[in-house]
Amino acid sequence: MISPRQSATKRPPSDVSAAVGLTGVAGLSLWIAVCHFWPQIADALALPGPRARLVGPYAALLGLVFAAVPMVIWSLAVDKVHRRGSTGIDWSLDRPMGETLDISVTKLAGLWATWALIAALYCLCRWYWQSSYLIAMQVLGTLAPPLFVLSIAYVLWLDRKLVQPRDACWHFGALLIGRDSYSIDQVWIHLRAWAVKGFFTAFMISIVPGGFANLVAPDWGRMLANPAGLAGLLITVMFVLDEQIGTVGYILTMKPLDAQIRSANPYLAGWLSALLCYPPFQIMGQDRPIFYLAGTDGDNNWIRVLGDYGAVMWVWAGLLVFLTAIYAWATVAFGIRFSNLTYRGVLTNGPYAFTRHPAYVSKNLFWWCATLPFFVTTHSATDMIRNTFFLGCVSAIYFWRAKTEERHLLAEDPKYREYWQWMQQHGLITAPLHRLAAALAKRQLAGREAA
Repeated sequence: MISPRQSATKRPPSDVSAAVGLTGVAGLSLWIAVCHFWPQIADALALPGPRARLVGPYAALLGLVFAAVPMVIWSLAVDKVHRRGSTGIDWSLDRPMGETLDISVTKLAGLWATWALIAALYCLCRWYWQSSYLIAMQVLGTLAPPLFVLSIAYVLWLDRKLVQPRDACWHFGALLIGRDSYSIDQVWIHLRAWAVKGFFTAFMISIVPGGFANLVAPDWGRMLANPAGLAGLLITVMFVLDEQIGTVGYILTMKPLDAQIRSANPYLAGWLSALLCYPPFQIMGQDRPIFYLAGTDGDNNWIRVLGDYGAVMWVWAGLLVFLTAIYAWATVAFGIRFSNLTYRGVLTNGPYAFTRHPAYVSKNLFWWCATLPFFVTTHSATDMIRNTFFLGCVSAIYFWRAKTEERHLLAEDPKYREYWQWMQQHGLITAPLHRLAAALAKRQLAGREAA
């Protein structure tokens, strides 16, 4: 842990350049425009087929490709991430295949067993075969056979270039085939990483089609005339960017891209605080233990409350769009490395130059400002108190998540410790809060000494 007396005078460089995520946004925005204006494009080019906006699930999933390809090209061609030592790859190595074949076979055993375990959980857990999760199961089921075949060539090729090919996946394979040289710590690192990937990849794929359709299908022109419509359109844009770029991050966990999961959060509190925010474990929402929208219009409650105040509506709409933009920016800044509960390098630029947790801060402020939980149609003081209390509980859970993530990253990387200390001293949001906490602690200590 860092001593409070240590000083960090310079913000450490980010492991991800700002341009990576922006290229993904550009590619995805192009595809969104094509899908929305497809009737006009088809007419202009005299193309055969129906004249309807492309709002189906496959159009949405193709957006992942339009987001991913520019980010991969920029990462390799400009940032040259494949040359970094953190990949664990030495491209000058050219081991004969026979030298690493035994290692690769062991690793493939571990990899395929991991996939089989994830597939078994998908099969057993009923929620994966209901509602929006069905598209995720279809996609993953379709991709499974080609990925199985491609994994052979990939592992055989990569092991010849890895400085240390006996990675966490190899240790899991060694455990399965009965080798004595495996490390149980490495096995747990492997299982935690794939637990994150298996759980969140299915979830992210499942939400991509719905958000994409909500953006592409409406008539944008009709939404620009009033603050509620314009805010709704822009907020939907931001959420789609977040969902698509985030999903790409879960998929592209590859060493040649320096985007591998180096470790997943080893602390139970970290997993608990995160899983409480996602189905099927989610405790917020209708018929859930924490429900803060009784007697409101949900995220549109601000429209009901402020609808008669035109100028205030425009200001409030701008505030909500700004908060959502910060939230989306926090995901876009990761480029191809976004993921919950994992360490995949240190991000210090973009919104992370102002606070260590811009997504959590902006998301919770958005919820408070959009739902205004204390303005209820029931005129019930009980509903007002409950809503305010339970939304406070939600914010507390995200604060808990932030602290468990910091604990994980502080233990993993000296660069993150340096970044953490820099933020304590210079962060636009973090530094004042740190000084306030230090002043309160000092005052409390002085009071104890005086007593």
